Amino acid sequence: MAQKPSIPKGTRDFGPMEMARRNYIFDTIRSVFQLYGYSQIETPAMENLSTLMGKYGEEGDKLLFKLLNSGDYLRGIDKSLVENDDYIKLTSQISEKGLRYDLTVPFARFVVQHRNELQMPFKRFQIQPVWRADRPQKGRYREFYQCDADVVGSDSLVNEIELLQLIDDVFSRLGIRITIKLNNRKVLSGIAELIGAPEKIIDITVAIDKIDKIGIENVNAELEQRGISREAIEVLQPILAIDGSTSERLVKLRDILQPSSIGLQGVDELQEVVDGVEALGLNANLELDVSLARGLNYYTGTIIEVKARDVAIGSITGGGRYDNLTGVFGMPGLSGVGISFGADRIYDVLNTLNLYPSDTTLGTTVMFTNFGKNEAAAAMKMMKEMRAAGISAEIYPDAAKMKKQMGRADALSIPYVAIVGESELAESKLTLKNMTTGEQQLLTVDEAIRLIKQ
Repeated sequence: MAQKPSIPKGTRDFGPMEMARRNYIFDTIRSVFQLYGYSQIETPAMENLSTLMGKYGEEGDKLLFKLLNSGDYLRGIDKSLVENDDYIKLTSQISEKGLRYDLTVPFARFVVQHRNELQMPFKRFQIQPVWRADRPQKGRYREFYQCDADVVGSDSLVNEIELLQLIDDVFSRLGIRITIKLNNRKVLSGIAELIGAPEKIIDITVAIDKIDKIGIENVNAELEQRGISREAIEVLQPILAIDGSTSERLVKLRDILQPSSIGLQGVDELQEVVDGVEALGLNANLELDVSLARGLNYYTGTIIEVKARDVAIGSITGGGRYDNLTGVFGMPGLSGVGISFGADRIYDVLNTLNLYPSDTTLGTTVMFTNFGKNEAAAAMKMMKEMRAAGISAEIYPDAAKMKKQMGRADALSIPYVAIVGESELAESKLTLKNMTTGEQQLLTVDEAIRLIKQ
């Protein structure tokens, strides 16, 4: 007996209805990107591992899908690496490429590789799938789409303000109520200085970024495991417990970080971004979160994360400023800031809240019947006129009984059926049936087009 086919865990098939809904998401995001002046690019699904490794931190490197070299990938390897379970060095000998983990690092590579062709500041958007060797769970997949917008070649915080407006615009159009969380990497550096552990900034940020998932007690335990002293952890507690409105939190944070110049710089940047956004108005809730780090090494300034307010799910958008990212590709000093919409999680939120417009899943508007060669030929001429008028139409491919043809239209929720039988053929007309009301009218093609468009 043949084995039943399946797909890898953490991946999904999408049928026609799912694709209609996903395209609604992509089209909404794409239209806002273009409205804000971003241009589209694409990069390959696979990149050289030398491009990807070391850009996402230790935990991120472990989640990279690595591709075996083609041909005899074991030829010439050091067999002792297998015997000693040294899989890190072994991987470098048998794999040179990997699937992209996100769209930001490939974009940085793109900017450096094509720098002579680009006009700075360069604003790009990209809508493509990415892959992570993560443990699949609700809202977390191994293959998923990201929708990114980035600006490189500008230090101005106007870019951050614009991106927050863009985020607000997208989710307002989708009907999703959100909270936008903000932090700044310089604030995190200031906190590390304040507790006397500036060299442990990565360990601190990786741990405190998990507060929402595992709670403060478990975060404290992880900090201790990462070599942070108990005294430093105690100093950290009131900082992580800052509450109040965003304005109140900024005042408290500024007071706490007085001894740290880098920390105060981060507070100043946050203040400018918050003031700019609030002056323009925002539908979303805006919240300062000093624990927000997103676990990535390349953020150097503003950090952004978006949560849905009405569905328990992880981040649905995130991003920040990454001034030093292109430096690792030989182009130092180029500042950038960007955001990434998690289309798959947005899809799950829209499904949970049933927020799709009623016409999202509409496919065919009119289905023509088929009662034989002559009738089908006449129907196809009429169908061509309808398509030219912008009405989606199809014909039942086989000459079959009326009940069977109507059954297909009903099953696919096609709103109209155009019947072209012997009598209609004689008058060069069609009988248009409204599948919702059951009403039928004998019409010319032009009359049917006008009626449908009404």
